[in-house]
Amino acid sequence: MKKKQISIIGGGPAGLMAAEVLSAAGHAVTIYEAMPTVARKFLLAGKSGLNITHSEDYERFVARFGKASDRLRPALDGFKPDDVRAWAEGLGTETFTGSSGRVFPKVMKASPLLRAWIARLEARGVSILTRHRWTGFEDGGYAFETPQRHRVIHPDAALLALGGASWPRLGSNAAWVPWLHEKGVSIAPFRPANCGFDVDWSETFRGRFAGEPLKSVTATSPAGTFPGEFVITRHGIEGSLVYAHSAALRDALETGKPASLLVDLAPGRSTERLSKDLARQDRKGSFSNRLRKGAGLDGVKTGLLRELAKETDLQDPSKLASHVKSLPIPLTRPRPITEAISSAGGIEWSALDDGYMLSAIPGLFAAGEMLDWEAPTGGYLLTACVATGNAAGVGIGKWLEFGGRPAIAAINPLR
Repeated sequence: MKKKQISIIGGGPAGLMAAEVLSAAGHAVTIYEAMPTVARKFLLAGKSGLNITHSEDYERFVARFGKASDRLRPALDGFKPDDVRAWAEGLGTETFTGSSGRVFPKVMKASPLLRAWIARLEARGVSILTRHRWTGFEDGGYAFETPQRHRVIHPDAALLALGGASWPRLGSNAAWVPWLHEKGVSIAPFRPANCGFDVDWSETFRGRFAGEPLKSVTATSPAGTFPGEFVITRHGIEGSLVYAHSAALRDALETGKPASLLVDLAPGRSTERLSKDLARQDRKGSFSNRLRKGAGLDGVKTGLLRELAKETDLQDPSKLASHVKSLPIPLTRPRPITEAISSAGGIEWSALDDGYMLSAIPGLFAAGEMLDWEAPTGGYLLTACVATGNAAGVGIGKWLEFGGRPAIAAINPLR
C-alpha cells in the first residue's frame, strides 16, 4: 500500500511532534522549514535553561491557558506534563523539578534534546527541508521559494505549524495571515504576550537603574498576586514576574484606561510594622538611611520609591509604609510584539474541527502558536505546542484513515 504524503510546514516543536506521530504511524512525512535550521526559537529559549513543562496540579495547569483552556483541554489530556517528561527522557534527556515547580532538562540545554529528536525523526524516514519558505497557495497546492527554485507541492494532507508573531527574526512572522484570510479562515489579531511594558521613567531614574533587578517582591494585578522578580529597563519593566501579569495588564491598557502593576517591596513585613519601624528613625537622617534601617530597603527599591511617591509622602512614616507595601508602577503600553516571548491571537478555534483541521480548507491542519491561545512562561508554552502538534498529528492520521471524513478528538499514540 502506497504511503500517504504529508507535508508539515514549520519546523518548531508543534511541527516536529506531529511528524513524530505521523512517522510512527508509517506515513511519509516531509518538514518544510524557512530558516537554515529547525526549532530556532526552541533553541534560543533553552540557552538559559529550558522549561519543558510544569509540575503543578494538572487542573491548575490547564487553567493557566485562560479563555482557551476548555478548547485546549482534549489536546492537553492527550499529552499531559508527565507525558512531556516521559517523551524527553525517551530521547535520553533526564529532567528535574526546580523549586518553582518548573521542569528542566538536567543538562539545562535544549540542543541535546533537539539533536536526539531530529535523529529519531530522520531514522523513521522523515525528510527535513530547510530554506523552504512557504509563500501561499498555488494551483491547488502549497508554493515554496527555495534556494534552487520555486516549487508547488500537492500532499495528501498538510499541517501549518508556523508559530505566532513574536520573534520574527527566528521565523515566526505571521506572513501567512492574509493567505488564510483569503480562504475564509477566521484569525484573531496578534497581540504581545509574556511581554514587558513601557513606563515613563525620569531620565535620572532611567540612567541610574536601567538593568537593575527588583528581587524578592510580590506584584498584584487583575491576574492575582505572585512573588518573584523583574528588571528595570530603559523603557520600563520586564521579567518573569511582569510576564505573569502581562495578559491582564495588556487587556486593561487596551480598554484605554490607566493600568498599574502594584508592587510590594517588603513582602515579609506588615504595613503596621513598617510604619512603626520607620517612625522610630531619626528625622534628621537621610531618606536612604531611614529606609534602610526602618524597612531593610536600599538601591533600586529606594530609587523606585523616590521616583513614584510624592516627596511629602516619603516624609510621613505611615504613608511611606503604605507605598512600600503597595507601590503602583503606572504603565503606558506593552512593548512591541517583536520583543515578546510569545503572542496572543491567531487562528480562531471556531475555524478548526476537533482534529485541528481548518474547516474552510479540508486536508489542511494547524497547531502550535498559530492558534488563538496564550499562557505564562514556565513550561506551559512548550507543553501546549507539543500537545497541539500531537493532537493535529492524530487528527491527520484519522482524516486519512477514514478517507477524508472529519478528524476525531486527540489521543496520545505515543503512550
